[in-house]
Amino acid sequence: MVLVTFGVVIMRYLFDQGSIAWQESITYMHGMLFMVGAAYTLRHDGHVRVDLIYRPLSPRGKAVVDLLGSLILLLPFAVFLFWVSWDYVAASWAVKEGSREAGGLDAVYLLKSIILVMPALMILQGAIESLKALFCLLGIQSELCKLEPEHEEVA
Repeated sequence: MVLVTFGVVIMRYLFDQGSIAWQESITYMHGMLFMVGAAYTLRHDGHVRVDLIYRPLSPRGKAVVDLLGSLILLLPFAVFLFWVSWDYVAASWAVKEGSREAGGLDAVYLLKSIILVMPALMILQGAIESLKALFCLLGIQSELCKLEPEHEEVA
């Protein structure tokens, strides 16, 4: 993404040429990075949470918060997002949607498919996180319990 951005700047200011396709590709790469990276971030416990409440909890308390958060918030939202996005993505595929700009990228419908990939990955990772929390609560695999924070403290 950085190289494409650099290329757009070089083309624009050194050669006085622009490329709508290159500019759109930066936006699409940025969107894909966040959409696909959401489940990865969940896997590595990188999403924002209120540490004032969560940090002092015991491993069992953290497991309760993680389990309830996944079952009450994450999974229903991901299922809802998948459900409401289905028609939007299907309509894009039906007309093989392309760019609105002349010279833009074709196959925008492929990019819009990522809108369905993101909640699907979040559902899978949310189910895994729920099972890990449940196993911790049941004492099935105690190594799944969060004993230490994964991230170093920032001063």
